[in-house]
Amino acid sequence: MPKFKVVHLTSVHPRYDTRIFIKMCISLSTHYDTTLVVADGKGDEVNQNVTICDVGFRTGGRISRMTNTVSKVFKKAKQLDADIYHLHDPELIPIGLKLKKLGKKVIFDAHEDLPLQVLSKTYMNKYLTRIVSKAAAWYEQFACSRLDAVITATPYIRNKFLKINPNSVDINNFPKLEELSQLDTSNFNNRKHCCYIGGITKVRGIEEIIQAIEECDNNIKLELAGNFMDSELEIKMKSSAGWSHVVDRGWLDRNGIQSVLRSSFTGLVTLHPIPNYQDSLPVKMFEYMAAGLPVIYSNISLWKDIIEEENCGISVDPYSPTEIYKAIEYLYQNLSEAKKMGQKGRQAVIEKFNWTIEENKLINLYNTLLTGNGYK
Repeated sequence: MPKFKVVHLTSVHPRYDTRIFIKMCISLSTHYDTTLVVADGKGDEVNQNVTICDVGFRTGGRISRMTNTVSKVFKKAKQLDADIYHLHDPELIPIGLKLKKLGKKVIFDAHEDLPLQVLSKTYMNKYLTRIVSKAAAWYEQFACSRLDAVITATPYIRNKFLKINPNSVDINNFPKLEELSQLDTSNFNNRKHCCYIGGITKVRGIEEIIQAIEECDNNIKLELAGNFMDSELEIKMKSSAGWSHVVDRGWLDRNGIQSVLRSSFTGLVTLHPIPNYQDSLPVKMFEYMAAGLPVIYSNISLWKDIIEEENCGISVDPYSPTEIYKAIEYLYQNLSEAKKMGQKGRQAVIEKFNWTIEENKLINLYNTLLTGNGYK
């Protein structure tokens, strides 16, 4: 009996995106014939039993991406003639409706709360952002109520979509246990680095982190693993006094990230409390925990509820370099205590916050949509 054919579609994300490829597509490929359509110009390939189809590098600005690139993705999607399509970008929702008219099963994956994300756009004036945000909310309600299911990245976003589509489920970006939970921590008391992993922007707290590390003990270095999203910000940070305390690792693959985690005594996730972050669950926070690192994190209520219950980190005001500096110094001066905090975080990931649990939810949803029978 042939396998059901499923296709994931993205016009924005890289082909090896952690949520889309590393977690979802690889997990699904053990059950279904799985294809990922991307737009990066790197060509077609088969990787870990997932077929990757490239529609060509997206060119031009946002408008071009939302028209030409989306058209190419839709054309490829029709050619593949799958049983179920899984959309990963809001701009793909219109082609989801077209695929529904062709009799296909369609899932929309809400990585973020789009109306709140729009409100956080600094390049738009406040009046325009409110209008666009309301328009995005209306279109979400109109379109997503007509799709077969909505997957969300957090319980908060799921609760919003349950009012729109009762077949909504949260699939959280929790770590894969096999990647991080076995990292050796025997050298923990000799570690001298703290780390930040992920995209680097102003609202993700890089300026305050660099100011904080400048005040720290000279033995402490910040391992920075990620790319700057703003060239002006990059120039500003690299010319600052604190940059001499930074080990700039740039973008790293999964093995490179593990190397950073093995040399660090704490991980930083000091994002500014903009609306789009207040109800998010940053994957880096759980990756730090899985690697046995105590977390220095923004005093956002949702995060505090998790970290304080597990006693595996220190809450700070993300706008205060002084609070960040004090938290780094405290953990460095108390490495034995830091290690115990990290072990508690790791145990929490093993028991609650891991991809295996989320994978079962994902497969269950797919089986229900395709066969009417859930996955046990």
